[in-house]
Amino acid sequence: MRMRSVLATVTAGLAAATCVTAAAPADAHSGSAPGVHACSPAVSITSYSDALDKTTYDGTFVGNLSALAVDRDGRIAALSDRSSLFTLDRETLKPTSVVNLVDEKGAALDSEGLAVDGDGTRLVTSETEPSVRRYERDGTLVGSLPVPDALKVAPAGRATSNLTFEGLTLLPGGHTLLAAMEGALSGDTAGIVRFQTWDRATRQGDFRLSAQYGYRADTGLGVSEAQATPDGRLLVLERGFTAGVGNTVRLYLADLRHATDTRRVDTLTGQDGVRLARKTLLADLVNCPSLGAQAKQPQPNPLLDNIEGLTITGRTPDGRLKLLLVSDDNQNAVQTTRLYSLSARLPHPGNG
Repeated sequence: MRMRSVLATVTAGLAAATCVTAAAPADAHSGSAPGVHACSPAVSITSYSDALDKTTYDGTFVGNLSALAVDRDGRIAALSDRSSLFTLDRETLKPTSVVNLVDEKGAALDSEGLAVDGDGTRLVTSETEPSVRRYERDGTLVGSLPVPDALKVAPAGRATSNLTFEGLTLLPGGHTLLAAMEGALSGDTAGIVRFQTWDRATRQGDFRLSAQYGYRADTGLGVSEAQATPDGRLLVLERGFTAGVGNTVRLYLADLRHATDTRRVDTLTGQDGVRLARKTLLADLVNCPSLGAQAKQPQPNPLLDNIEGLTITGRTPDGRLKLLLVSDDNQNAVQTTRLYSLSARLPHPGNG
């Protein structure tokens, strides 16, 4: 989402992620303290990089980055919400190519979510309708997926403009695709958002509408990304902004097991009999070491900015997940395009 207003005060891509060994971002800052830079008992930050901030590549502004995904060859696909899809080198994280994306009428997208399918095609969400479209690597539009009427922007549905499909991920095995709404539908309790899934009968078959789940975001925050873990759970980024204070960014682990399929539940109010996704806080990023980062506007931690994108790039030698995050600068002079390298140790899924 382009943060124009204040928020209230894997498949092949995943398979590739298990073997990516990308170095820290070029021109990264890792701080002066040796060892692990803990944000919480579960999450640590390795480095950050502002090398892409306010740069251009092949005449295209490198910014407005809202989503990341690991390509089949290990390179990183980076999606701008201004309809540009970049490929980043897996070692330097600098652009090596860019394609422009348009809808069926040739119009630009408000592109927010990204997943790379097993055949290399790109699944891309747009908040405008919302929609999920499939593109070839060269940006050729292949088709689109069905979207439930209730999730469409009013008056066609009950969604609010700019608060629709913000996250997109393929679950392990590649048979299920999940899109995360950023905000609640009209009639649902504020903070309870819908996660929509699609299933397919064959590995590369057409996706069909499937189960839907409810997820409760923290007060004043919206969901900015959802990324499947190798065991089928979800890493969920919640993000908000308060003028004069700055950003709040929290990383949660969500578990859809035992959550109610809400596709036939008209309103979600936290009512009895409807189980929402369980979530566990992994880290509030305000508690990460700043590593010498500087902010262009007030922030509770100068490391923070409008973080919207997250992907899993591999594992550390001790088995922690390696995460790459990116902030969306909205092409704004007081915001920064920043890449973050983190690692996370997930709690055991258990039986609950």
